[in-house]
Amino acid sequence: MRPLEQSSFQRVFTGVLFFSTTIVVAVVGYILAGWTPLDAIYMVVITIFGVGYGEVNPLNTAGLRIFTILVIIAGALSVAYTVAGFVQVVTEGEISRALHIRQMTQEIQKLSNHVIVCGYGRMGQMLTRKLTEDQQKFIILDRDPDRISAAQEKGHLVYVGNATDEAHLLAVGIDRARVLATVLPDDAANVFISLTVRELNSKVMVVARGTLPTSAKKLRLAGADHVILPTAIGALRMAHLISHPNAVNFLAQDDGRANLNELLAEIDIQMNELTVSPDSALLKRTIGDVESHSQGTFIVVALKRANGTVVVHPGNQEVLQENDSVMIMGHQGDMPNFAQRSAMKSQLRYRGAKVR
Repeated sequence: MRPLEQSSFQRVFTGVLFFSTTIVVAVVGYILAGWTPLDAIYMVVITIFGVGYGEVNPLNTAGLRIFTILVIIAGALSVAYTVAGFVQVVTEGEISRALHIRQMTQEIQKLSNHVIVCGYGRMGQMLTRKLTEDQQKFIILDRDPDRISAAQEKGHLVYVGNATDEAHLLAVGIDRARVLATVLPDDAANVFISLTVRELNSKVMVVARGTLPTSAKKLRLAGADHVILPTAIGALRMAHLISHPNAVNFLAQDDGRANLNELLAEIDIQMNELTVSPDSALLKRTIGDVESHSQGTFIVVALKRANGTVVVHPGNQEVLQENDSVMIMGHQGDMPNFAQRSAMKSQLRYRGAKVR
């Protein structure tokens, strides 16, 4: 509950409490003056609400008249205070929303060199979480009220609108933005957004999500600088998990390396492993010998011993034993050639298969 709403409810509670106390004190006062309980209650009701049917019993003493005056004043004030509290509860929400919109508009106008995230679905949520960790300035543009509310609960700067609308893109500062990421699940919408953004700001970097591989070319033609295909990335990671479980497990030890294989594949670099079999040419050789024999085609990033121990960045003097796994990183086409050159009796295993 927001502070303003909390104060308004407290005001209503205070008014009701004051009004109830006034009635109880007034009834007790008239009873003490010799009136019956029913007459006392009736007198309090017509006095506080100003009905004015006349006194039940004559107010023949100065004290009783003063007491009635106080009852009228206290009752009128408590009723007015309570009604004002209810009115505040009703109107305060709209006022708070108006103030919030105004504040948000001012924050958006101050934005520059920021990131615009179009869409706050699953991918948008992952993206904004990472941007928050990296302390990047960003704003979320989405037309779904539920997703906007979820983003606001996390403290993100948001704007309710359609990312395909030029006016809404201008409202979130596309002319001052550094990057626009459109991560909607609709490829046609992402293509249209990329095309619109490129017309509004030719310098902004556009990163677009593509659902279908055939959409990648269309997105680039529309002006996207980078196209991300989540399905292709997921399939690539699954393939690495199947073919190179040790390498993937090694990478998964650090959250910052979790997607390294996918990123490396984009630049034709791969992380693989060589298993040292009993008759391998690498048996009893050192890490230094392996890297020297590779002629610079790859580097050794880790060594997994037969007992499961992983040595990150092993020293050149580390000696390879039977069933050890050497995790290497290099260009995809060079590592199979090295495996073939290193095979002695067709027993060297490369990626789980014998190389002849």
